Amino acid sequence: MKWTQYFIPTSKEIPADAAVPSHQLMLRAGLIRQVGAGAYSYLPLGYRSLRKVEAIVREEMNRAGALELLMPALHPIEWWEKTGRVEAMGDVLLRLHGSGDDWRTRTVLGPTHEEVITEIAKAYINSYKQLPVSLYQIQTKFRGEARPKSGVLRTREFLMKDAYSFHASKDGPGGLDETYDRMYKAYCEIFSRAGVPYIPVEADSGAIGGDASHEFMIPTDAGEDYLVQSEDGQYAANLERAEIHPIEGADGEASATINEVHTPNLSTIDDVSNFLKCQPCGMIKTIIFDVDGEPLVALVRGDHEVNEAKLARAAGVSSVTAAQPDMIKKLTGADVGFAGPVGLKARIIVDQAVTLMHDAVTGANKTDYHITGVNPGRDFEVNESADIRNAVEGDRAPNGSPLAFKKCIEVGHVFKLGTKYSDSMEAKFLDNNGKPQSLIMGCYGIGLNRIMAAAIEAHHDENGITWPMAIAPFEVVICALDMRVEEVTTLSNKLHDEMSAEGIDVLLDDRDARPGFKFKDAELIGFPIRITVGKRGLAEGIVEVLMRRTGEVHKIAPGEVISFVTKQIEEAMKNERT
Repeated sequence: MKWTQYFIPTSKEIPADAAVPSHQLMLRAGLIRQVGAGAYSYLPLGYRSLRKVEAIVREEMNRAGALELLMPALHPIEWWEKTGRVEAMGDVLLRLHGSGDDWRTRTVLGPTHEEVITEIAKAYINSYKQLPVSLYQIQTKFRGEARPKSGVLRTREFLMKDAYSFHASKDGPGGLDETYDRMYKAYCEIFSRAGVPYIPVEADSGAIGGDASHEFMIPTDAGEDYLVQSEDGQYAANLERAEIHPIEGADGEASATINEVHTPNLSTIDDVSNFLKCQPCGMIKTIIFDVDGEPLVALVRGDHEVNEAKLARAAGVSSVTAAQPDMIKKLTGADVGFAGPVGLKARIIVDQAVTLMHDAVTGANKTDYHITGVNPGRDFEVNESADIRNAVEGDRAPNGSPLAFKKCIEVGHVFKLGTKYSDSMEAKFLDNNGKPQSLIMGCYGIGLNRIMAAAIEAHHDENGITWPMAIAPFEVVICALDMRVEEVTTLSNKLHDEMSAEGIDVLLDDRDARPGFKFKDAELIGFPIRITVGKRGLAEGIVEVLMRRTGEVHKIAPGEVISFVTKQIEEAMKNERT
């Protein structure tokens, strides 16, 4: 391919509305163009890279035994109502709007495809002899992202590989556990081949559901998620899932008596701690949740935050939601901000750190009042205690190793769904005893656009992108410096044609432009190998081969260039695997 025949609208200016490196560089390198908030066109260079990511994903899914299909983006809302996800996903689920009760009012744009794939399985799988089976697609998804940002890292429309497996059992040959492990390994291979520095972490299943899941994270300052990892490298989890080693008890014991203090209009931890000259860690935060119309109370230290996923697991419920003011007033007799555990008649789950507190401050269940000198066990019963908070700096992993926090991007997620969807959609099969059983499911998703952006976040410098070889739009660019010199054009075209014949992705920069201009574009786009052909070098009998990532320059005889470049590509493919 020749540059003058291609479409590469590069820009030297940093876009004012692009904050993270991948967004800036994808725009400047002519990979994407924004259509609207959360929606992008992929220009030829960007689409070429995206297709390479897609090819890696497809190869590894096929190798893992999954079969490709294609499902529609339009779904009947009735299926989502059956699984309860219309309410669970809220505004994330995009709905069409028409007049009256026409077909559009009963249609949604699919953010994921559990309902559709389960309906397919229900229609065609009726015997254990047909199991296991794994199906996948690579397809556009739509989500009502409230705050699209950071280029293609957070969008409303994106390309996703979603796979689903169906089983007769959880364990044993052909069971969910076996396929889950195979998919987990396939994901590791995908990210390794794509050259992105991934970290698998334990995760919470969220709105997808299920009883076990792992996320694949890329550490980067551009991320909005956090992963926690033990210093010894033996434990990693996302913030929602991270388990915490029990903290040790403080010295001393209960000494104070309860005292009611007037705290007018002071309802926040910061306001009350400043007023009473105490530390937030010396306060008990009382948070009230709604579980199917009944209150559930969570107690954490004032400097900690309730982890709703952990709380739901500890309570044995599917989810919890913040209680409305009327429920809080009915339970406590006070306005929001003045709740406390003393005398409270409700189910209370106490975080482990709270059980160690002495002489604490908490709400008095009376508007504009708090109480001091509160001691768990003495002033209120601790019937249920669990780890129900987010990990913070200074915490330790379950094995005792200190935890480190890293900003990250999620690029993949695997779930053990169990029978969540097959139960609600009545997708059953006959087991070997002829009895109907619900299909056991797994789910496995990857964001292809995010792999591209994550690769750029991990591989760039002050001059531009430094692509991993496997997903670079072109592996090699030939910069012909003197296009009016016949010897230069002849050799440049010869190298281009012979490399193309050898299967090397090569772009010939045949523009009549200054060397510095060409070099800047090549560095910005990030072609892994740059071959420079110029009259001065040819006078010395050499061409220059520059390795973009390391900056190494090799002076090679023209007749040896192709074999040298082929070797460099093979070594890069091997060495860049993370």
